[in-house]
Amino acid sequence: MSAATPIIPYDDLNLGKKEQVKKMFNTIAGRYDFMNRLLTMRIDVLWRRKAVNLMKKYPHDTILDIATGTGDFAIEFMKLAPSKITGIDIAEKMLEIGREKVKQKGLSAKIELLEADSENLPFADNSFDIASSAFGVRNFENLNKGLSEMCRVLKPGGRVLILEASEPSKGLFRKPYKVFMTKICPTIGGVFSENKAYDYLNKSVAAFPSGKKFEAELIKAGFTNTQSIPLTLGVTTIYIAKKEEAGK
Repeated sequence: MSAATPIIPYDDLNLGKKEQVKKMFNTIAGRYDFMNRLLTMRIDVLWRRKAVNLMKKYPHDTILDIATGTGDFAIEFMKLAPSKITGIDIAEKMLEIGREKVKQKGLSAKIELLEADSENLPFADNSFDIASSAFGVRNFENLNKGLSEMCRVLKPGGRVLILEASEPSKGLFRKPYKVFMTKICPTIGGVFSENKAYDYLNKSVAAFPSGKKFEAELIKAGFTNTQSIPLTLGVTTIYIAKKEEAGK
């Protein structure tokens, strides 16, 4: 994923990746949850549940969910009974839907959703026990800067939890997966939402440094104890890493 040739949603707009991603998610916000459930057959719900369950053994009183979108990951984290969850996103239309979901579930006292830039987080150093992102880091304009910001705002010993789309590396499933991502997914997206968004999905997943390559990016950003856990034949991966404790 070269900085000189970023994967962007719109080839015909003279905007940087961050502004293009913001425009795209504001455009598809009303159909975002529906499309997630349709294209994954609701398996995305199970992915989030598994990822959150892996955090039970770590401190989790304060949680920051980055690129929170409509708030699904933030809401799932309530199962850990933290004292506070803060979700941030650059797309205000997505946040509006998320805030309504939080309100309907009676969670407004525990979950706050704010418009903010993942690469310039408006929080002090060492503020959170967990920094998370579900299907968001792929959209960072500067991957290292976004990951470094996650590390900065974590408390020493805190964990980063990232759930991200990935490509099956081998096996019989790889070919049908490619057909689904390159043909079926954009077609369905064109019927129910915006075709460009789901064409971008395919291209951005293909370009993303998944598995050990992404673990290397986490280490470069300041994390240690990295691990990756493939899910559903490798179409999604959970990443966990630690911010080193002071003096170690």
